[in-house]
Amino acid sequence: MAFVTTRDGTAIFYKDWGPKDAQPIVFHHGWPLSSDDWDAQMLFFLANGYRVVAHDRRGHGRSDQVDFGHDMDHYAADAAAVFEHLDLRNAVHIGHSTGGGEVARYVAKFGQPQGRVAKAVLVSSVPPLMVKTDANPGGTPIAVFDGFRAALAADRAGFYRDVAAGPFYGFNRDHEKTVPAVSDNWWRQGMTGSALAHYQGIKAFSETDQTEDLKAITVPVLAMQGDDDQIVPFEDASMLQAKLLPNGTLKIYPGFPHGMLTTHADVLNPDLLAFIRS
Repeated sequence: MAFVTTRDGTAIFYKDWGPKDAQPIVFHHGWPLSSDDWDAQMLFFLANGYRVVAHDRRGHGRSDQVDFGHDMDHYAADAAAVFEHLDLRNAVHIGHSTGGGEVARYVAKFGQPQGRVAKAVLVSSVPPLMVKTDANPGGTPIAVFDGFRAALAADRAGFYRDVAAGPFYGFNRDHEKTVPAVSDNWWRQGMTGSALAHYQGIKAFSETDQTEDLKAITVPVLAMQGDDDQIVPFEDASMLQAKLLPNGTLKIYPGFPHGMLTTHADVLNPDLLAFIRS
């Protein structure tokens, strides 16, 4: 078990597999999951000769369940602590959902200024802003996120079961075959983390405006999203990402759900590899 202790004393768990002189591919997980959500990608890139690194966000997975710092600034700083400890350079950072927000903040604030980042990928990601505001009229109403908080506080286990078995992977669609093991693994990861971190993390992923983060990223960025994403509607996220990123490329996957990295790893992994090698 490998950990890095941040400046505020929080222990962050990480995985570091593969040859240490190979190019690092770094993975940032979504809410309320852990680095385990990247199994299919880490094994794939390891087999292709890369060094693969992933960490559990504070309050998630095996990292400390502290009662503070559940915001995008701390998420990015924690990630930076891991990558500085490992002295990762020429790295490709891949983030899913909330992890995409973490990637955007990390690259803009730490990785790019330090010269550590080669490329980035935002998969079904939350930037620039999820919540509906006067400046973001196409966003999701705050009442939806208030509902998430209420459901989590009332019955976290049941709420997570419903999310995993329903909209996250598109298993609530008539054309999709439900895969219980996939839902169970999502639930397992979620229940390993802290209820408080997950509760407060809803504000972090929904209300953090990352417009300036995206504008500041000059390295090549690939934005990937399914057009049947029921968690982060692609019109309100990836379309705006493509407009704001100075060096961005957008790829939309017809019919793919929010959790497409798991359900369609056979399609996305080769696409990720092609982008990294380009």
